[in-house]
Amino acid sequence: MYTLGRWLSRLTDAMTILGGLAIALMMLHVTADVAGRFIFGTPIPGTITIVSHYYMIVAAFVPLAFAAQKNAHISVEVVTEMLPGPIKRHLEGWTLLLSAAVFALVAVRTWEVALSKYAIDASVVQGNASIAVWPSYFVLPAGLGLMTLVLVYQFIVYLFGLRSGLDSSRAAPGETPPSYPPEPRQ
Repeated sequence: MYTLGRWLSRLTDAMTILGGLAIALMMLHVTADVAGRFIFGTPIPGTITIVSHYYMIVAAFVPLAFAAQKNAHISVEVVTEMLPGPIKRHLEGWTLLLSAAVFALVAVRTWEVALSKYAIDASVVQGNASIAVWPSYFVLPAGLGLMTLVLVYQFIVYLFGLRSGLDSSRAAPGETPPSYPPEPRQ
C-alpha cells in the first residue's frame, strides 16, 4: 500500500507541474498578445478562448489533488476543534470517504459532459477563428478523478492504520505539517 501511495504522490506532483506549466504558458501567451496588440497592432487570435478554456481549466483542476495530498485545503473547525482527539480524528477520517464520494459523483458527471461536448465537436468562434474547446472538458474529470483517488487512498490509510506513502510535507521551508490523517497512537 505504501508503494501505491508513493506512485500516487508522484502522479499528483506531475499533474501539479502540468498546472504550473499552464500558468506559465498563459502568462507568456497573454504577454505576447498584449505586445502584439500594442507594438504590431495585431493581437493573437483566440487568446481569450484559449486562456479561459485551456490554461485556466488546467491550472485550476489538474493540481487539485496536490492540496489534498498536502492536507492544505481550507477547513473551518468551529465545532470540531473542541472535540476530543480520537473523535476529531475519526470525524476527519470518515470525512475523507464522504468527500471522495462527492468528488467521484462530480467526476462522473463531468465525464458525461465531456463526452457530449466531444460528440458535438464543441468549439468557440472568436473573431474569424473557430477554436475547438471539447478537449478542455476532459480536464475536469481527470483532475477530479485524481482527487477522488487521493481521498480514497487517504481513507484506506486511516481505516486500516497503514503507513501512508503520500508526500504530505508542505512546500514552506522549515514547516513540519501534521500527517493526514493523523497517525494512530501506538
